[in-house]
Amino acid sequence: MKKVAAGVHQLTIQRFVNVYFVETGTPGEWVLVDTGLPGSEKSIIAAADAIFYPGTHPEAIILTHGHMDHSGSAQALAEHWKVPVLAHPLELPFLTAKAVYPPADPTVAGGGSLAFVSRFFPPQSFQLSDYVQQLPANDLDPPFLPDWRWQHVPGHAPGQIALFREKDRTLLAGDAFATANHESVPELLLQRPEISIAGAPFNYNWQQVGESIRALAALQPAAIGCGHGPAVSGEKHTAQLQKLADEFTVPAHGRYVSTPARTDENGVAYLPPAPHDPIRTKFAVAAAGLGALVGAAVLIKRYKTHKQNEYPRPVAAEPKRERTEEVVR
Repeated sequence: MKKVAAGVHQLTIQRFVNVYFVETGTPGEWVLVDTGLPGSEKSIIAAADAIFYPGTHPEAIILTHGHMDHSGSAQALAEHWKVPVLAHPLELPFLTAKAVYPPADPTVAGGGSLAFVSRFFPPQSFQLSDYVQQLPANDLDPPFLPDWRWQHVPGHAPGQIALFREKDRTLLAGDAFATANHESVPELLLQRPEISIAGAPFNYNWQQVGESIRALAALQPAAIGCGHGPAVSGEKHTAQLQKLADEFTVPAHGRYVSTPARTDENGVAYLPPAPHDPIRTKFAVAAAGLGALVGAAVLIKRYKTHKQNEYPRPVAAEPKRERTEEVVR
């Protein structure tokens, strides 16, 4: 647990994904921002009980976006607390099983170890129809948080939002950027503070990513909490975010670099063709070879068993010998 700013606590789950407990301004009332990976509900409930009081519950759950590491425990927590889940309207198709997020791009330049492991991530879509509600599109004040406003920051997810509190310049940025090197799994686990691009393999529109970073840097946040990385504060990190905005460049290559995916209120409207992925090809060939070997071994075993059963060899019985006794005279 780490205090980000007054009334804002960060809980890091499994050393690399963050959720936030945000007080509303009314004693004992609060909102949960993001829900971590599936199976995180027990840790989140225990942390809430420790921060507030045993048996407490939020007024609502707000999702910065619906990727698995942000909405994975939303259903379990909504059922436990009996509270609504709020998200941007453009996230609803992916949170109600009507659409699947654009697939990860493991070939993106500079994606690092996260790009490699993204090859093995399952398609992301969730069924939260019984719980999810859309944030009012014409009202930037999130429900239950009168001192905050939400800001649409797409590029990583179509309906990704950030939350900003003007009076002390506190920013909860989701995955618009990260406060640790998100492209290095070891660095992310070590939680070394570093303002960086977030989730490059999952960024489906790089122009929007740059625009979102520049918009958040213009807020000059004094305290920052992101979906990944430690909470940071101070002029040093404000300056780092501004530098990231000023020096932002699109990767040299990748599926969504020259042509982004297009999304709308129904989900994904267009996906550019997937580029050749030599590593995926090697894995596919290796898997096919292993499958062929296993299949051949099974067939050989079955063949031998079949031959033995179909052509049993009768074993001739040994003739009985009558025992005779030699009479000695």
